Formats: sequence, structure tokens, C-alpha cells
Amino acid sequence: MHNPLPFQSAVMPEALQLNSPLQFHCHPGISCFNACCKRADITLAPYDVLRLKRRLGLTSTEFIRQFTVPFQMDGDGLPGIKLKTDDNGTCLQLAGDAGCGVYSDRPTVCRYYPLALLTLREKDSAIAEERYSLVKEDHCQGHNEQRELSIAEYRAEQHCDEFDAKNRDWYQLVLKKKSAGPAVGRPPQLSLQFFFMASYDGDTFRRFVLSDNFRNTYTLPAEFYTEIEQDDEALLEFSYRFLRQVLFGERTIQEMADAWEQRVTERQEVWEARRQIEIERRAAAEDEKYRADGNDDCGCAG
Repeated sequence: MHNPLPFQSAVMPEALQLNSPLQFHCHPGISCFNACCKRADITLAPYDVLRLKRRLGLTSTEFIRQFTVPFQMDGDGLPGIKLKTDDNGTCLQLAGDAGCGVYSDRPTVCRYYPLALLTLREKDSAIAEERYSLVKEDHCQGHNEQRELSIAEYRAEQHCDEFDAKNRDWYQLVLKKKSAGPAVGRPPQLSLQFFFMASYDGDTFRRFVLSDNFRNTYTLPAEFYTEIEQDDEALLEFSYRFLRQVLFGERTIQEMADAWEQRVTERQEVWEARRQIEIERRAAAEDEKYRADGNDDCGCAG
């Protein structure tokens, strides 16, 4: 079984299901209210970024720069991001005693607490299933509250379904990457850069997809470009198709006829142009050197 993302510490080993009971209640009157926000270690999924950047009125690029820190999700350098905290570990979105300042748009990890969402796949199985583990930390008093409900009821209460639906294909990508291991190998640096852009920096990814170079490479209808120019969710869904092609070579997006050959030809032309520039630069440098040597000789003879 595999857990593709690093979650909170203190995760109990038992894998729970939707009908498993959960004794927990967090509310403003509890003694530990906001304590978890002051010890924040929040990994962000793509839909989390989309919701938060819109909530804060930022581009995805601005949000990433101002409110996240990078980390590596695996030994191959697969890039992840976490919510930035202050020097004491407090989430920057905490609005004092009032609690979370972006509550209705809070990330998936925050919604699930005190549960960890696990994407699991048994060995030799092509089907990944979602399970849950209980997170128990000393500061959290919510476990002592006398309220019991099922995990399914808790998920509905926290509006997890929408976030899971938007992130699910991405979790599957990360799980497949981790499960494949040496069979896939370390992705090239360019693939890792594409992964970061398509997963988190949607506004930059949109410009990439709308570029002439992209349009000339892939056969996609005009209405597709109209949709993703205006619809963040449609763009996010397409990003998962794009990443399956980038990471695993799946032909999820049809390429133009001879697109590969054309790209090779264009690159060869660029390489040749660069080679000629370098030859001319070196020739000019040699000419300058000889002129300088000649000037020195004349000066010495005088």
C-alpha cells in the first residue's frame, strides 16, 4: 500500500473507511481552538491553490511566491508546496482569535483534520482506493468531545467532496509516479518543471497552453482554448491529462501530424544559428586579440 503525500505526524496506523466512527468536535469554545493553526504543516494540492489564490485576489504565481514554500515529495525531486508559516510555525492565514481567515476556502488537509486522506493501491492492483487514518496530537482536545459521527458524515460536514473530486486525478498521478519507482526512473528536469507549473501555477500554465507553439503542436478544438481561457477548473482538469503525457508518455493529447519532426527541425535550426553565432563570436575575439597584439608590438618597437 502506498501513501503518496507526506501528512501530519501522529497518524494512527489503522486504515479507516467511510463507515468508521469518529469521535471528534472542533468549535470556537474548545480550549485548543486555533492550536493546530499555530503548528501548521499544510501540504497543498492543485485545487487548494486555485481556491486560495482566487480568495486572496492573486494570480497563482503571486500566491505561490507570497504564501508557500517548496519541498520534494519523493527522492526524484517531485515538487510539492506547503503553506508558509511565520517563524513560530503559525499559518499566515490565521486571523487571530477569530480563527482561519480563509475558512470557506481552506485547504484539503485542514478540512480533513483530524483525519489523513490516504490514496492506497494494493500490489498488482490497477485500482487505487481512498482510506483514512486518525491523527492524534497532544494539543488537540477535540477527541475528548462527546460527539460521534461516521467519517462519511464528517467529510460531508467539512465539504470535502468538492476538493477530493477536483484533486483526485492528481493524487492518482502522484501515486502512480511513486508506485512505478525505477520502472519510470527519475523524470528529466524539464518534466519536473512542467509538473510544478501544471499542478500549482495555473496562470502560467494557461499562458503556455494558449501559446502559438502549443497550438501548433496539439490538435485541440477552438472551443477548448476558449474554455480554458476563462475557466480555472477546466484548465485544472486538462493539466492532469497533460501531466499523464509528460510523466508517463500516455498519448492523452493528440499531436499534430509531423509535430515531433517539426520541433526537431526547428531546434536544429536554433542550434545551427547558435553555433554560427558562437563561431562568429570566437572569430571576432581572435581578431581583437591579434589587433591588440599588433598594437603592443608597435608600441614596444617605438
